Amino acid sequence: MPPGNRWLRGGRESHRGGIFPRARSTFAGGGDDLGWKGGRIRWDSRLANGDRFRCSSRVHDLFFPRHASARRAFLRQLGLGTATLAAPGAFAALVQTPRQTEGPFYPDHLPLDTDNDLLILNDSLTPAVGEVTYVSGRVLDARGQPVRDALVEIWQCDQNGAYLHTGSDNGTRRDRNFQGFGRFLTGTSGEYLFRTIKPVSYPGRTPHIHYKIKRRGQELLVTQCYIKGCPGNPTDGVWKSIADPKQRAAVTVPFAPMKGGRVGELAAKFDVVLGQTPAL
Repeated sequence: MPPGNRWLRGGRESHRGGIFPRARSTFAGGGDDLGWKGGRIRWDSRLANGDRFRCSSRVHDLFFPRHASARRAFLRQLGLGTATLAAPGAFAALVQTPRQTEGPFYPDHLPLDTDNDLLILNDSLTPAVGEVTYVSGRVLDARGQPVRDALVEIWQCDQNGAYLHTGSDNGTRRDRNFQGFGRFLTGTSGEYLFRTIKPVSYPGRTPHIHYKIKRRGQELLVTQCYIKGCPGNPTDGVWKSIADPKQRAAVTVPFAPMKGGRVGELAAKFDVVLGQTPAL
């Protein structure tokens, strides 16, 4: 581990800009083994059902500051922050996130790199093509309380409309620098964060990002996130299948210029509200 880099227990730690899940967490018989190798953070995760997956992350421009004051400032840029959690009546109008189809393109072969930065793949110096977007939010239970140790998975097509799947259309044109799939393990605040590209359309579908939420080896929810104001939404069969207008609005969020970010960077806030309260 490089000098001066220390892990935070029960939170997330950064080193020169990298963003990583909690260090050495244990839950329901599972845990994470972390290490530093070749300028990267690597961790092997063991879930409660015995499943294992390896994640790694490169030191890059994405950050989640160590100190609480700096962390709050960064979250405010993205429209997040613990003040929201403490606000009286903040969850009076909670809308349960609707369950949606997983679709046919959940990766059939997971990449070795499954961290929360989908723009940089393994040790590559070439970023993926697309509009840089920070997608963040919280995982909440039915009472509006943050869910800790929720494994958030996202996957989406690249700028050419190709998924990380052998059956994907445009597979020969797939952007080899786009990770296409990422994971993030939430801490006590239930917050997650990904750096990816703004989703694009492909024949038959409006732009969207797929989400899967797991905890202790149990799948809790599969859903999708859409771009507010996108002209393709009203003609998209999956988007239209959400009968409740409030639920439809809950998964359709603005992708807006990031305050204080670099030119062209976007930010989207998407909170996931489960229809249950997971067991501790």
